[in-house]
Amino acid sequence: MKQGIHPENYRLVAFKDMSNDDVFITKSTAKTKETIEVEGTEYPLIKLEISRTSHPYYTGQTKLVDSAGRIDKFKNKYAKFKKNK
Repeated sequence: MKQGIHPENYRLVAFKDMSNDDVFITKSTAKTKETIEVEGTEYPLIKLEISRTSHPYYTGQTKLVDSAGRIDKFKNKYAKFKKNK
């Protein structure tokens, strides 16, 4: 292993899946200004759109996650090209 290329500032960070409010804590160097209290302890917070608890591959369920309204924007943009039957 090369010396001096790995960060030294690992700390416990809370990752929150915003689609189902699942929170898990692991070590990370990710920077954030937000915090969250979990079981009486405050942790830096990283928000996720999808995680292992909501991803269709891991859950076995097909679920559409569209947090930014991208699908609606796409449908509205290309509705004029829709073929009439």
